[in-house]
Amino acid sequence: MIRLIFLLPIVLCIAWYSFLKINKVPVKQGKKGFFYILGLSAFVLGFFILMIQITEYSPSEF
Repeated sequence: MIRLIFLLPIVLCIAWYSFLKINKVPVKQGKKGFFYILGLSAFVLGFFILMIQITEYSPSEF
Protein backbone atom coordinates (compact mmCIF):
# COMPACT_ATOMS: atom_id res chain seq x y z
CA MET A 1 0.00 0.00 0.00
CA ILE A 2 2.81 2.40 0.81
CA ARG A 3 4.00 2.29 -2.79
CA LEU A 4 0.62 3.63 -3.93
CA ILE A 5 0.60 6.60 -1.53
CA PHE A 6 1.46 8.95 -4.41
CA LEU A 7 -2.09 8.40 -5.71
CA LEU A 8 -3.61 10.13 -2.68
CA PRO A 9 -3.05 13.74 -3.81
CA ILE A 10 -3.91 12.91 -7.42
CA VAL A 11 -7.25 11.32 -6.53
CA LEU A 12 -8.11 14.07 -4.03
CA CYS A 13 -7.25 16.84 -6.52
CA ILE A 14 -9.39 15.20 -9.21
CA ALA A 15 -12.25 14.88 -6.74
CA TRP A 16 -11.87 18.55 -5.69
CA TYR A 17 -11.74 19.68 -9.31
CA SER A 18 -14.89 17.67 -10.06
CA PHE A 19 -16.62 19.20 -7.03
CA LEU A 20 -15.73 22.69 -8.23
CA LYS A 21 -16.99 22.01 -11.75
CA ILE A 22 -20.24 20.40 -10.57
CA ASN A 23 -21.00 23.39 -8.33
CA LYS A 24 -19.88 25.88 -11.02
CA VAL A 25 -17.19 27.41 -8.82
CA PRO A 26 -14.19 28.87 -10.68
CA VAL A 27 -10.96 26.94 -10.18
CA LYS A 28 -9.26 30.20 -9.22
CA GLN A 29 -11.65 30.56 -6.30
CA GLY A 30 -11.08 26.94 -5.21
CA LYS A 31 -7.30 27.16 -5.46
CA LYS A 32 -6.93 27.19 -1.68
CA GLY A 33 -8.47 23.71 -1.54
CA PHE A 34 -5.72 22.35 -3.76
CA PHE A 35 -3.11 23.76 -1.38
CA TYR A 36 -4.86 22.13 1.57
CA ILE A 37 -4.96 18.80 -0.28
CA LEU A 38 -1.27 18.98 -1.17
CA GLY A 39 -0.35 20.00 2.38
CA LEU A 40 -2.36 17.18 3.93
CA SER A 41 -0.88 14.68 1.49
CA ALA A 42 2.65 15.89 2.29
CA PHE A 43 1.90 15.50 6.00
CA VAL A 44 0.61 11.93 5.50
CA LEU A 45 3.62 11.04 3.36
CA GLY A 46 5.98 12.52 5.94
CA PHE A 47 4.27 10.54 8.70
CA PHE A 48 4.68 7.28 6.79
CA ILE A 49 8.33 8.03 6.00
CA LEU A 50 8.94 8.78 9.67
CA MET A 51 7.28 5.52 10.71
CA ILE A 52 9.33 3.57 8.19
CA GLN A 53 12.54 5.15 9.52
CA ILE A 54 11.57 4.54 13.15
CA THR A 55 10.69 0.89 12.60
CA GLU A 56 13.52 0.35 10.09
CA TYR A 57 11.14 -1.37 7.69
CA SER A 58 12.69 -3.08 4.70
CA PRO A 59 10.40 -4.43 1.93
CA SER A 60 12.89 -7.23 1.18
CA GLU A 61 12.31 -8.74 4.65
CA PHE A 62 8.88 -10.02 3.65
